[in-house]
Amino acid sequence: MTTTTPTIKRQRLGFLAASLSLGTVFAAAGSPVSLYETYRLEDGIGTGQLAVVAASYFIAVAVALLFFGRVSDYLGRKPVAFAALGFAVVGCLLMLNVQSATPLIIGRAMQGLGGGLASSAVAAYIVDAAPTKPAWLASTITGTVPMFGLPVGALLSGALVEYGPAPRQLVYLVFIILLALCASLIALSPETVDRSPGASKSIRPKLALPPESRRVLPYAAAVILGTWVMGAFYQSFGPTVAGEQFGTTNALLAAAVFASIMLFNPLGGLLTGRLSPAKKQRLGMALFLFAITGVVASLAMNATIPFLIASLIAGAGWGAAFSGSVQSLLTNARPQERSGILATIYLISYSSAAIPGLIAGALTHVLSLLHIALVMSAVTLLCSLFVLTFAKEPHSTH
Repeated sequence: MTTTTPTIKRQRLGFLAASLSLGTVFAAAGSPVSLYETYRLEDGIGTGQLAVVAASYFIAVAVALLFFGRVSDYLGRKPVAFAALGFAVVGCLLMLNVQSATPLIIGRAMQGLGGGLASSAVAAYIVDAAPTKPAWLASTITGTVPMFGLPVGALLSGALVEYGPAPRQLVYLVFIILLALCASLIALSPETVDRSPGASKSIRPKLALPPESRRVLPYAAAVILGTWVMGAFYQSFGPTVAGEQFGTTNALLAAAVFASIMLFNPLGGLLTGRLSPAKKQRLGMALFLFAITGVVASLAMNATIPFLIASLIAGAGWGAAFSGSVQSLLTNARPQERSGILATIYLISYSSAAIPGLIAGALTHVLSLLHIALVMSAVTLLCSLFVLTFAKEPHSTH
């Protein structure tokens, strides 16, 4: 049950604090990526191990969502938001001294736990505190800000690594400070959910979807799998692509390769904000498939600029399709159902990245990066065809 409605001013503060927290948690999660090539060259962390590092993040997010995705419905949004920010800080602290794969894997897992809690509780906080108009604002933010935070964090990290002092520590210190500032804003913001009994029962794994959301889940799941599988490729191998395919060890360019597929993600959501959910899904997947074809062709030709351009276009398609999927699943959700639905969305998302990422990592000894990209893009093709053929609109019951 929601609390007494806070004043408009405090509600806006909560909306701002939650939105910034969601973005900062994911920006911090993007910060190690620009250092992957450094770790590979200086510390001997192999390409397959880096795929495991990426998968550890995805798996930790999925675990947090599976077990704690609904806990903020009982404990309140703010305590779980503090936990999300805290895990992100611990992850940064652990990676201040990386000399082998172990602290990197554990640090990424801590960031993943923070991302999982943020994807459910902080995203639900955004929905709770969002202004009523425009109606699409909350779904656009929750659907695109995580994908925007990751590339921003990676690019900031790349710039600091390449041009700043203490390249292996500075970026983590910067994000520790930013996460602490977000926690301060959350502390000043109003709670939107009354604490109630049942928190211990809520940690039992359960995919919470109301009947209407289940009706449109297959189309949303196809969007998620078809896009996040390529996100796994960029997260696992983006810096290696920059080094091996494009012949550069520049940390900022490595970050740009990783970031390129997510940077225009919010733009896709915003430009299609007034379209219906199914139209967003179809348009977004068509654009994503077209762009990924260009990505694979650019890899085959070792063409850096076309690769980056195609990746940016893919990001816009991803943003449109994913925000449409979030909107379709939230259309008829009651406030107490929102965090469970968002947890389900991101559980599917990170599973769609973790499993292919682990498989791809195991195949790095027998397949080239180009062949791995071809296999992953084939999944995108199949999912896109399904969405373009069968996607349906949710039936509004309001």
